[in-house]
Amino acid sequence: MFYKNNNNEDTNFWLSYADLMAGLLFVFILLIGAIVVKSTLLKSNLDSKENSLENSLSMLLLRDKEVQKLKKLLALRSSELNATKDELLISKDALKLKTDELVNLNNILLSQNMKIDDFNNKIIIMQNLLDESNATLAQQNRTIEEYDQKVLILSNSLTAKEDALKLKDEELLTLLRTIEAKETQYDALIAKLQAQKAKIKSLTGIKIRVIAELKESLGDNVTIDTQSGSMRLASNILFDKGSATLKESSKQELKKVFINYIGALTSNRNIKDHIERIVIEGHTDSDGGYLFNLNLSQQRAYAVMNYLLTLDFTKKNNIKPLLVASGRSYLDPILDENGKENKEASRRIEIKFRLKNDDAMHEIERILDYE
Repeated sequence: MFYKNNNNEDTNFWLSYADLMAGLLFVFILLIGAIVVKSTLLKSNLDSKENSLENSLSMLLLRDKEVQKLKKLLALRSSELNATKDELLISKDALKLKTDELVNLNNILLSQNMKIDDFNNKIIIMQNLLDESNATLAQQNRTIEEYDQKVLILSNSLTAKEDALKLKDEELLTLLRTIEAKETQYDALIAKLQAQKAKIKSLTGIKIRVIAELKESLGDNVTIDTQSGSMRLASNILFDKGSATLKESSKQELKKVFINYIGALTSNRNIKDHIERIVIEGHTDSDGGYLFNLNLSQQRAYAVMNYLLTLDFTKKNNIKPLLVASGRSYLDPILDENGKENKEASRRIEIKFRLKNDDAMHEIERILDYE
């Protein structure tokens, strides 16, 4: 529960400004999330295309091996065909030679006036030989025609496969170019995302720099928490047990540490420009009920703030618009090394600062650090 002066125009202005900045940062968070999701989907798509490309290459290699086998078979059949053609040529030459011999023999028979029966018998024998040769030649011609048809079929099949391979090569080249273009876009997107991440990281490091500046400004005068930059004051020094009335004896010490702490925050421009609120928090131990401790912690926080508002230092430096008070009951206990509640340390007043857009920066850091 916070105490605010709603009549103060400066406070309303800064609250509106903080809400506006928080909204802008939330939009930016959505943009970063969309970029991360888009890059993840794009990478998954590229991986699937790469697997498909590898499968296509494997199939092309298998088909190429089959084509090579067909080429070797065609070459072997061509060699056999050439051998057959050579044999036919030899047979034709032999037949021609036999025909010439037959003509010479016929001339000799005519010239020597051999008996007609012997001549006719020899003619019949030669005619039979000629018929057999012609039959053999016809058979060989049919064989050659069959081989020619097989060669034509194999040639057409090889041409079709070569055309298919050429088409696959063109498709593969197109796919490779598309993948290269996608990879270039993906690399550019990753580079842009990394640049944005580095820029946001530098913004979210503001709190670390502010705490470092605060420690340097305070020196050994006031001890602060190195993680949050808050200052703790024990409740038993400021209040009696169960009371929310500030002890008179503690006011001077409270004034001293407050001036040192707040003075360091407001006098150092490297810190002041980033401060949105100065929060006074009351904390109790776990003894008693939650509502009782909540009421007690709130009243103690109000008591400390009311006293600080009476200081000339507060008025002179216009600290009032920055101050808020809050009770936390026993929700944030101090634990010992064994993880158990340290009740004495838990009963305390904390004075801490809140940076502009602190919640949004924490959310951005959480998203950027998520793997």
